[in-house]
Amino acid sequence: MEKIGIEAECFRVIEDKTRIASHYDGMEGYISGRHLGSNKRRSCQMTVSERLAELGSEKYRTFQSRLVPNIPRETILGVKTPEMRKIAKEIRGTKEAEAFLAELPHKYYEENLVHFFLIAMIPDFDECVQAVETFLPYVDCWPVCDQSSPKAFAKNHEKLLPLIRKWIGAEHVYTVRFGIRMLMNEFLGEDFRPEYLEWVAKVTGEDYYIRMMIAWFFATALAKKYDESVVYIEDRRLEPWTHKKAIQKAIESYRVSDEHKDYLNTLR
Repeated sequence: MEKIGIEAECFRVIEDKTRIASHYDGMEGYISGRHLGSNKRRSCQMTVSERLAELGSEKYRTFQSRLVPNIPRETILGVKTPEMRKIAKEIRGTKEAEAFLAELPHKYYEENLVHFFLIAMIPDFDECVQAVETFLPYVDCWPVCDQSSPKAFAKNHEKLLPLIRKWIGAEHVYTVRFGIRMLMNEFLGEDFRPEYLEWVAKVTGEDYYIRMMIAWFFATALAKKYDESVVYIEDRRLEPWTHKKAIQKAIESYRVSDEHKDYLNTLR
């Protein structure tokens, strides 16, 4: 789900040309440098929304709107993910970030992404969870739900697990999706228990984004915990569409062995 190297290269070429230019051109480069510095100072004075609006691209807006057809196109500015992460890193821990996190609901898709990127960087577990639970009801599409993984969660599995179970049992689509993704990210490793597969298998419903997340979860489980998870495929414990999609995604994964892929193919 990323490309700022071209811009950086353009600035490098400009700098190289300035070094070999005449004294006049060198002075012109100096003035240009001062101008760039003033732009940087100006961006620091702009709000998050203003910075995002300035970075927006109509071409990227069109591309992004195809990925998230369930939200209005006019709520998408067309800002690339690295630029949004950069903004979040620049304002983290500031009064501006604190005020921005309190400004719910946001108007734009990109504001929601910056919001979740900021939450992911909160080091205190309890504070991070509070921010997550405040924000989850406002999440309205899969990229916002999927692109942020709070770092504080990794070292607090015991406290995180009951929260995940609560999120998985929620009525809000993207709260459920987030809960399943956190279970996938944090508990298919050393802290895995077979019962976690049952938690996800029991989630039902017709929503595409939940069913796709269940398929993604089981495809990952087949890569990491094959023996425990393959029985859910053998016994067809998942809904038919989700069953087939989980097999498809597992077969597409480089982490699943060829032997296991061949067997899964027979279970379609």
